[in-house]
Amino acid sequence: MPPGITTLAADAPELSAANTGFMLICSAMVMLMTPGLAFFYGGMVRVKSTLNMLMMSFISLGIVTILWVLYGFSLAFGTDIGSVIGWSSDYVGLSGIGVTELWGGYTIPVYGFAVFQLMFAVLTPALISGALADRVKFTAWTLFITLWVTVVYFPVAHWVWAEGGWLFDLGVIDFAGGTAVHINAGAAALGVILVIGKRVGFKKDPMRPHSLPLVMLGAGLLWFGWFGFNAGSWLGNDDGVGAVMFINTQVATAAAMLAWLAYEKLRHGSFTTLGAASGAVAGLVAITPSGGAVSPLGAIAVGAIAGVLCAMAVGLKYKLGYDDSLDVVGVHLVGGVVGSLLVGFFATGGVQSDAKGLFYGGGLDQLGKQAVGVFAVLAYSLIVSAVLAFAIDKTMGMRVDEDVEVAGIDQVEHAETGYDFSGAGGGSASRTAVHAPGQSGTAGAGPKTKKVDA
Repeated sequence: MPPGITTLAADAPELSAANTGFMLICSAMVMLMTPGLAFFYGGMVRVKSTLNMLMMSFISLGIVTILWVLYGFSLAFGTDIGSVIGWSSDYVGLSGIGVTELWGGYTIPVYGFAVFQLMFAVLTPALISGALADRVKFTAWTLFITLWVTVVYFPVAHWVWAEGGWLFDLGVIDFAGGTAVHINAGAAALGVILVIGKRVGFKKDPMRPHSLPLVMLGAGLLWFGWFGFNAGSWLGNDDGVGAVMFINTQVATAAAMLAWLAYEKLRHGSFTTLGAASGAVAGLVAITPSGGAVSPLGAIAVGAIAGVLCAMAVGLKYKLGYDDSLDVVGVHLVGGVVGSLLVGFFATGGVQSDAKGLFYGGGLDQLGKQAVGVFAVLAYSLIVSAVLAFAIDKTMGMRVDEDVEVAGIDQVEHAETGYDFSGAGGGSASRTAVHAPGQSGTAGAGPKTKKVDA
């Protein structure tokens, strides 16, 4: 995210209708990413968990929106306090902001910046939910979101993007959220699943996606919305940097999808739709921090490297024994780390800043800064998220009962089912439809079996 710019009064910018309209469109595109994520995750779980997975994303739109207005924007982007948090009373309730007040030297209103950043805050905790599929109480999840954005997301956003934030001042490059969004969410997911444990039947029962068309629809919506997520993060396009980020987003995503499919073909013998969708998301994640610092050729390299490494990483849960249901760790944490660190190799010094990576004569300086940002956010989010999950688990209980998990969380938690087969003829046809085979998680990640499970 670009820094605010201090200008003399005579050179003060004026509100730009074009940039304001652009930012509002980008904000709407980023908002669409949360329903897109819901479809992406919802198609990857078994039939009996579909609605719960959708709701775990959708509820973030409600909870985080209210918190952002009440105090989140102030904590993230208010006046810096000690390089770790912000606070401005005018931002509390968004009540002290003038309609035409501009954001930090840019040509867009503060309200325009606030709503754009709100959509980032909404999406980030929703990303975590994919790791917890099938087994978390909905009330516990809503409490976790409330606490997590307050003590993890809002401070980390300040570190990375706000003037005075310690990672911002260090010079860590994170154009649109490799650290603040993806590493943050991926590390949080790992912290929570280490506390709550594995699903019933993990590594024994098949848990394949129940609807690959939903997965592809979700991936397509994410890809579309990501152009607003990335290109919009320059807060306008007067100098063309946003356009560079736009093309790099497309290029890296394409490269990652192809690289994932190639790895999958060599490793497992097939090109799968789930692999294509997962590879595309891996590329989107990796280019998010780096796309404003690299050339289109560099974006191809970033996407290809992320596609292969994320495809390799999703299988680690079976080797290491942690149950990351839908590969949030393998895609978002690993992809965020890869994209953030590769800035230190591929930054050209000719787009968003003059910082150069190792391959462009910049030495190891920028790589060192990127590493500090990556591991600081990873460690903070992992530890604090695990503590929050542990506290919730010991007080109200984080997981549903085992019989609820086996029977299906949708009916118990939401009193609904994702699909009504009662009018489809009943009998064996209905049972066949309900008991479609399903393996949640990414293509080629787990053991194959002939058993079926709804």
